[in-house]
Amino acid sequence: MTAADAWGDIFHRISGIRGPGMCGIAGVWAVGKPGGTRDLAELGAAMADSLRHRGPDGEGVWSDPEQGICLAHRRLCVVDLSPAGAQPMASATGRFIVSYNGEIYNHRELRAELEARGVRFRGRSDTEVVVEAIAAWGVDAAPSRFNGMFALAIWDRRDRALSLVRDPMGIKPLYWGWVAGSFAFASELKAFGKIPGWTGEIDRDALTAYLRYGYVPAPRSIYRDVFKLQAGCTLRIDAAGVVAQRRFWDTRALAATARPSLAAISDAEAIDRLEALLRDAVARCMVADVPVGAFLSGGVDSSMVVAAMQAASSCPVHTFSLGFDQPGHDEAPHAAAVARHLGTDHTELRVTARQAMEVIPDLPLWYDEPFADASQIPTALVAHLARKDVTVALSGDGGDEVFAGYTRYAAARRVWQPLERLPSWLGRAIPRAIGALSPQQWDWAVRPVPARWRPAHFGQRLHKLRTALAADGANDFCRRLLSHWHTPGDVVIGGREPPDLLDDASLAEEFPDLAERMQVIDLLTYLPDDILTKVDRASMAVALEVRVPILDHRVVAFACSLPSGMRQRNGQGKWLLRQVLYRYVPPALVERPKMGFGVPLESWLRGPLRDWAETLIGRQALAEQGFFHPEAVRSLWQDHLSGRRDGQYPLWTILMFQAWRCRLGRP
Repeated sequence: MTAADAWGDIFHRISGIRGPGMCGIAGVWAVGKPGGTRDLAELGAAMADSLRHRGPDGEGVWSDPEQGICLAHRRLCVVDLSPAGAQPMASATGRFIVSYNGEIYNHRELRAELEARGVRFRGRSDTEVVVEAIAAWGVDAAPSRFNGMFALAIWDRRDRALSLVRDPMGIKPLYWGWVAGSFAFASELKAFGKIPGWTGEIDRDALTAYLRYGYVPAPRSIYRDVFKLQAGCTLRIDAAGVVAQRRFWDTRALAATARPSLAAISDAEAIDRLEALLRDAVARCMVADVPVGAFLSGGVDSSMVVAAMQAASSCPVHTFSLGFDQPGHDEAPHAAAVARHLGTDHTELRVTARQAMEVIPDLPLWYDEPFADASQIPTALVAHLARKDVTVALSGDGGDEVFAGYTRYAAARRVWQPLERLPSWLGRAIPRAIGALSPQQWDWAVRPVPARWRPAHFGQRLHKLRTALAADGANDFCRRLLSHWHTPGDVVIGGREPPDLLDDASLAEEFPDLAERMQVIDLLTYLPDDILTKVDRASMAVALEVRVPILDHRVVAFACSLPSGMRQRNGQGKWLLRQVLYRYVPPALVERPKMGFGVPLESWLRGPLRDWAETLIGRQALAEQGFFHPEAVRSLWQDHLSGRRDGQYPLWTILMFQAWRCRLGRP
């Protein structure tokens, strides 16, 4: 497929597309104010309509004016396409009303168990299994029995209580908060804007945290009084307005306690057990009443998922990849090689920089709050490509976090720990030596190194490491590796950086090994707040449901129970995952330096995006808006343009915030 053939159909203008998308839920409860001043069904319909892109196949609203509550739903039909799967859905007893976004992969086993208890089902949907499981086992117990991705809203008519539940790894989004005295929830923030009295006041502390990480870390959102429900949590609010949260899944506790349990497992046994878990997880994710495919980059994670899919399928699996005309950013040849070896029905779309940049103006519309992971651009493109042929796509997301694939984990062991033992004068000399050459000069210096051994974007990564080496202690080293702005409190006017997980002193006690500590931090923060958010919004915008089998909670629990040497060995991440993959794909097809799914922002900002950026971060505009100290932003911008510093990532956080505000219609 050529870009010219595909582009007119796929990307004549993304912003004009209003096709189907992932399911969306929303609702509001005027706690203590039954009846209200506006028809609840009308309000629920308005909130649901703002989420139409998440679910075009149906809309449902349930309301109880006497209690002042409404639950709304937008539906994308994936399992049981009949009206029997429509939501909100009541339990057979009528006690519980559920509005639900997601998929429960073990719903057939749960259905059989419930039928043995005498439950009679009306349809085949997993939604009905969810609501009857809650009726049978309770709101607290039922979610721990679900294998899948889900965001639930459950109204208990008898106890007059509303519960919200989010899946163990945070795959599906769920926001909650207070608007003009009413409790509200939704899959996306835009639904809150439909509630009378909404002001959308920006939380400057959350903005400060956003500048550091490129996303707003949970539990905050960009708005005051609105929060993200954290992964593996249940929130309950009663008729007195008392809010209580509890965890039904605790990744941190699991990682802290489970690892010694398999200390004596052999390599061969671990490989066999992981393969069985992955094949079962992938097979469950392939069940749907609509076409299913997969993203394929040619890396370890996506190749493993596709290999397991192809092993479970009697016909070629449909796979999708993206090709760029930018050196160092094109993984398409690797994906094509893996596809040929596995025998998939492969579709590749090659795009130019200009075509990729056409996505940028619409990003704020999809992400609903500022979000600055630039890989959102190719993610949106490949999701749109896949949606031409399938409604569900599997991805390899989670492999790096679960099986220690990021190079920063190796840096913690190879660089920071030895550095701590060096004399202080030598420790200070190393960053100065790195800084003697610019990132581009370092890239030039390592050109003689064979490509298979030369890290992609070597100079850029080396300069990031240089900043990290100036850290004051191990936790600061970790934070610097994750940071976009290293002193965001100096950039945001009136903003104070809120404490985060790295400020928790007990974390170092639970995980004394820095690499393991970093992996747990990524599982709890970067994975749900960045990676999974990126995929959800990009796929939602184009009517695609993305499933992530590596984040099956059984796979995560098994990985947490392993000795660290089975995740990272001899400096190589994802060691165990690679051994399973080698049973399907020759190592030569997937072994190469980690490239990442990114775009060449550095050169784009100096070239074709320069005028766009200048309009957003002009000195006068920054001063009038009053969010950022103009000098801090302008200084970095000028340094980036001149080549003195590579400021692409911190600048992108500012640009995405500015673009988001403009898209909201705010100056």
